[in-house]
Amino acid sequence: MSGQSITDRIAAAQHSMTGSAISKAVCKATTHEVSGPKKKHLDYLIHCTNEMNVSIPQLADTLFERTANSSWVVVFKALIATHHLMMYGNERLIQYLASRNTLFNLNNFLDKGALQGYDMSTFIRRYSRYLNEKAMSYRLVAVDFTKMKRGIDGVMRTMNTEKLIKTLPIIQNQLDALLDFQANPNELTNGVINSAFMLLFKDSIRLFAAYNEGVINLLEKYFDMKKNQCKDALDIYKKFLCRMTKLSEFLKVAEQVGIDQGDIPDLSQAPSSLLEALEQHLASLEGKKTKELNADTRASTLSSAVSSLSSTGMSFSRMDEKEKQQALEEEQARLQALKDQRLKEMGMSTPPLRLPQQPVDRQCQQQPPRHTHPGAVHVHDVCQQCAQSEQ
Repeated sequence: MSGQSITDRIAAAQHSMTGSAISKAVCKATTHEVSGPKKKHLDYLIHCTNEMNVSIPQLADTLFERTANSSWVVVFKALIATHHLMMYGNERLIQYLASRNTLFNLNNFLDKGALQGYDMSTFIRRYSRYLNEKAMSYRLVAVDFTKMKRGIDGVMRTMNTEKLIKTLPIIQNQLDALLDFQANPNELTNGVINSAFMLLFKDSIRLFAAYNEGVINLLEKYFDMKKNQCKDALDIYKKFLCRMTKLSEFLKVAEQVGIDQGDIPDLSQAPSSLLEALEQHLASLEGKKTKELNADTRASTLSSAVSSLSSTGMSFSRMDEKEKQQALEEEQARLQALKDQRLKEMGMSTPPLRLPQQPVDRQCQQQPPRHTHPGAVHVHDVCQQCAQSEQ
């Protein structure tokens, strides 16, 4: 299926008649055409989220209505548009989504009547669960992990122990939902699912970057924690290692489907000796007989682990800088296009210049017919008299 369907065109015309620009843009972004939502429609919806006179609940409800469609294409594109706005739109949108008791209820969605319907319905159910989890994370911590400040003075690196132990499992749950998308390269067969995968790829990079910094902070605090805190922290670290392996598999798929290898970060794991040191320390706190490492060896092991994870963090930061540069270049190109269009419009509206009239040579000009009225003096006669007098 290609191009907009008759249903799409009728719906867009109806919204045009009712004057609902938002509904029309949502309709155009979620057509039956088997391709990702068009950038111009997504850009307009992003612009709407930044306008204070636009109702965010109305915008969100319009997207939700599109997920009630029976076509997998329309539903998938509505989820993609929502995800795009959560990533690039005003924070008011994700705040509203997080405040809702329910978001997407698509656990039983199935399109039996369309080509690829069964396969794509599976990914729609997984994708909707991730978006629900993303909104839930914001509801629990009032921050989008993919947008938080990072670095040595970032949110996760400066978080205290108690809050860190509560926050890291929330990141884990969101990352689990993302990695559960589980698309293989041979399943990324159309522009719709490819658009969703690209957004998930970008989220995975930023989400794991926050996760990585939280774990670095956790390890730096570990040997000063109480026994119960050490137990929780050790469990978090073990789960972190498992998710790093899963993310590595996810990134391999990204590389296989054509994402530039330079855009894929390197994942550097901490040395295995660190896990042994953490387990020995907890065992000693629990009163078990164990051979704990001396302070110097433990400090060296911890330093090596933090260095490895920090290297991974730097790789994520380079990715962020590259995307920011691309966004800046796109914005400059857009502004230049607007400027060129404006100049073109001004040129079309400017009245044509009038050329100056050529001077008339009276000698060569054909003389007009004379009318013989008694006492009439003709201008031509006066001119001839003046010329004779000058001679």
